[in-house]
Amino acid sequence: MENAGDTRDASHDSEAGHGSEAGHGSDARDDSFDVVVVGGGAAGLAGALTLVRARRSVLVIDSGSPRNAPAAHMHGYLGQDGESPAALLARGRGEVTGYGGRIRAGTAVAADRLPDGSFLVRCGDGSVVRARRLLVATGLVDELPAVPGLGARWGRDVLHCPYCHGWEVRDQPIAVLADGPLAVYQAQLWRNWSERTTLLAHTWRLTAEDRELLAALGVRVVEGEVTGLAVQGGRLTGVTLAGGAVVECRALVVAPRFTARSGVLTGLGLPTVVVERDGRAIGTCVASDPATGATALPGVWVAGNVTSPLEKVPGAAAQGVSAAMAINTDLVETEGRRALEAHRAAAGAGV
Repeated sequence: MENAGDTRDASHDSEAGHGSEAGHGSDARDDSFDVVVVGGGAAGLAGALTLVRARRSVLVIDSGSPRNAPAAHMHGYLGQDGESPAALLARGRGEVTGYGGRIRAGTAVAADRLPDGSFLVRCGDGSVVRARRLLVATGLVDELPAVPGLGARWGRDVLHCPYCHGWEVRDQPIAVLADGPLAVYQAQLWRNWSERTTLLAHTWRLTAEDRELLAALGVRVVEGEVTGLAVQGGRLTGVTLAGGAVVECRALVVAPRFTARSGVLTGLGLPTVVVERDGRAIGTCVASDPATGATALPGVWVAGNVTSPLEKVPGAAAQGVSAAMAINTDLVETEGRRALEAHRAAAGAGV
């Protein structure tokens, strides 16, 4: 739940601080930027910050729908452990605008590639902006299992990542919902935080080998389809089964399907690819170079959960920085080639 795509509370076209520094060497018109960043989460803002400090004109378009909005805290981010995701991103927006970057509340719905290699980004309000390069950091959507009540408790006591939430529920009764290929792995993983871990067989067919492994680890298996949650005093106390029985737990672990938010890239011919684990699909992502985030289309980079579904906030931010450095390098090299061509043309003309 700590991963982030777009963020909420973005200011409209906010701009402050070192505005004269941004866009060095570009036209920097109100509707034209060196880089348009789609998505204002950790990946997008880290990329934008790196680019504005490289004196590039940058616009971040943020739809205001963060993946980790339900989570009150994030963990495992050195120096930021326990921080609110919203607070972290608010500081990030201030840092980006402090160097002259812009942040616009809105949704980028499509992008067109122009003959010169630049892009037109179309927004849901009908506006259009031009970008020399694109960085897409739109994150993903967690598609939860079809059990009533999961959505309301997602990120609180319905969880999926032990590195995000395991410490907070350590030694408590934890139940793992088996409805896909990750269930047995999740049970093994969460057992590291609590020996009171139960696997709810639910709708998934466990193999004899699965059952043997779980028995060896001391993980109890409960048969029966889960039909709902038991909540008392605002806290999860258990899950209900089809026969009416209640299995005690203080945290319910599920495996959502990770669906990339990639609509803005569809028109550019960049489809999603299936992410698999043990030969079974667990979601989708946009393929990219793992070191730089470069996609198959020149001029387009991706970072964060849209390309790495299992990445946490620190890794997503690092990907944004790496992509931004690659983008600036690409712009520098392009500008160098054009300057050399102009220099040679002028010399040839005797100017």
